Amino acid sequence: MVLFALAALGLGIGYGLWGPDWGLVDWLAANSDYILYLLMFSVGISVGMHHGLWNKLKQYHIKILVVPAGIVVGSMLGGILCGLLTGHPPNESAAAACGLGWYSLAGATLGKLAGAQMGSITFLSNLMREIFSFFSIAWLSKHLNAYSCIAAAGATSEDTTLPMMIRYTNDEAVVFSVMNGVICSALVPVLISFCYRIL
Repeated sequence: MVLFALAALGLGIGYGLWGPDWGLVDWLAANSDYILYLLMFSVGISVGMHHGLWNKLKQYHIKILVVPAGIVVGSMLGGILCGLLTGHPPNESAAAACGLGWYSLAGATLGKLAGAQMGSITFLSNLMREIFSFFSIAWLSKHLNAYSCIAAAGATSEDTTLPMMIRYTNDEAVVFSVMNGVICSALVPVLISFCYRIL
């Protein structure tokens, strides 16, 4: 999946530089809101398919929210710090970091709010977060703990990085991983909009 995303990105850059002027690209740009709604609909399906979700919430109570809350706060503060180091406004850098690894939605959402350049930065930074977390989970699990693996993965802890969680962490961490991914995925569009408009 990561290789497919990188290949799609490379093809898109190549098309933008040298491709013919097709109507399909104009149509996609004009209807990007509907594509975002379709992505959010798919998130809703993903949440609904976790049939044991509410039972796990009852079992762990407020404890289940500690990990996502830490991820959100840490990502937001990290984004602001990186913005200060690179000269980007804090609202844009925090919004980019609050993609929490969900590069497709985050890049498109912030691109609509702040322009194509910021959308590209957001896409790439969240794609790199997913790639780095995928390859660092084994090390994090060995040298830190299972919950630091979830923190690195962010919103991807319920899907693309979940196989690594299953392999290198324990059963309870896998449950937390799925729950964290659902919660973070639902929060991504809200957090991006909040950071960009409020900070």
